Amino acid sequence: MMANELTITATSLQEIGVDVSTWSALKNSIYPGAKDESVMMALDYCRARQLDPLLKPVHLVPMYVKDSKTGKGDWRDVVMPGIGLYRIQADRSGDYAGAHEPEFGPDVTQTLTGVEVTFPQWCKYTVYKRMPSGEIVEFSAKEYWIENYATGGRDTTAPNAMWKKRPYGQLAKCAEAQALRKAWPEIGQQPTAEEMEGKSLDVDIRDVTPRSTTEALPPAASEETLQAITDLLTSLNKDWEQDFLPVCSDIFKRPILEASDLTEEEAQKGFNFLQKKLRRQHDTRNYPVTYRN
Repeated sequence: MMANELTITATSLQEIGVDVSTWSALKNSIYPGAKDESVMMALDYCRARQLDPLLKPVHLVPMYVKDSKTGKGDWRDVVMPGIGLYRIQADRSGDYAGAHEPEFGPDVTQTLTGVEVTFPQWCKYTVYKRMPSGEIVEFSAKEYWIENYATGGRDTTAPNAMWKKRPYGQLAKCAEAQALRKAWPEIGQQPTAEEMEGKSLDVDIRDVTPRSTTEALPPAASEETLQAITDLLTSLNKDWEQDFLPVCSDIFKRPILEASDLTEEEAQKGFNFLQKKLRRQHDTRNYPVTYRN
């Protein structure tokens, strides 16, 4: 046995509150062929988020992880949420009001590294969210196949087997994930397994260097504050990506590309700014459906 491999015993499982039958199901049915340490990572992720691991809300995705500085890399299992987890989180919010059937653009046929492939040019996915006022709001995302598909290897532009076999289904999952992130930014911005499977991951060594204990990071924006901002933006008929985040970048003098980039203090200031704006626009209500494209 290699030195870095875990030794799983009934006692060690009992210490983390997992019985032998559950571990057996995880190893043989949910994540067959995965290393013990990889299954344990997935289990830790589920426990931290109070998820049932037997429903497979997260996936173990074999990825080529490359250091962006040295160019060196190796294959490893990376724990990533599945589209199912995004659906669970949206449903748990109590605001999920369904989704529209995905819409697809025209078929396109291209030859990629000698392989002829036919795929939909784009997919638009729409989800519905019930606001505190009872208003149903529509959030849409449009994703393009050519920008999302995974290749069959690092030396080819041809798609891998799944993206070639299921071009519509794979693209629809990517568009759905983006739509859910728009509607519920508190879900987080981590890409789903369906979006990343078969792709490589460039890691900047600076991203994984621990900060000294004297450099305490300010607390990240809470889910409650982000949700409150989302509600105000909807009332103002504004969008996170197109309207709010660019304003935050200007105000706080640093690039803020995602909701998760905001600290709690910054999010509170942004919330107060929107509240003042809403007070000046009291007549922007009573729309049965608001559109977000």
